[in-house]
Amino acid sequence: GSDLSVVNAARVSFSKVHLQMEPGDERLIKYLADHQHWSPFAHTSLQFHIQAPVFVARQLAKHQVGLVWNEVSRRYVSQQPSCYNPDKWRKAADDKKQGSMNQAVQSSKLISKMYDEAVRTAVTTYDNMIELGVCPEQARAVLPQSMFTEWYWTGSLYAFSRVCKLRLAPDAQQETREVALKISEACNTEFPVSWKHL
Repeated sequence: GSDLSVVNAARVSFSKVHLQMEPGDERLIKYLADHQHWSPFAHTSLQFHIQAPVFVARQLAKHQVGLVWNEVSRRYVSQQPSCYNPDKWRKAADDKKQGSMNQAVQSSKLISKMYDEAVRTAVTTYDNMIELGVCPEQARAVLPQSMFTEWYWTGSLYAFSRVCKLRLAPDAQQETREVALKISEACNTEFPVSWKHL
């Protein structure tokens, strides 16, 4: 769909249809967004193919209303997984139980070394278990949350606006914000007027 799809979904109440965006249509979209008339924005659809670490995917998978999610299954896939390697290790937030500060911990090299060893051990153990005949659905239990996964995520423009409002907030996890930012950029490209007001 497009911004015009949103306009026409709203105007159908009056049995009207526009073949192209007209000057008053942005005002209508703004009104709909400002007054939380969400249904016209739900007549659109976007689909994303996303690759991210498991811990990021689990944060995003909490958003379910108006969205459909199909993910790769390690029950069927047994090739060696790849894992996320952070550029820096951030300090824990001082003022809340969760979250981080945009400040690196002092012992980053030591932490990276420990992390690399832990990931390597987990992946090697997984490979050995598969080689010894363990089924992938059980062997996957040893894999770290930093393992990359991939999924198709489809939903309405309105559903993705809810995702982005929460996951682009300053207190959202940085890695999750990076995925939400890409989604926001795509929504803005496809629905520039609606996205501006949502």
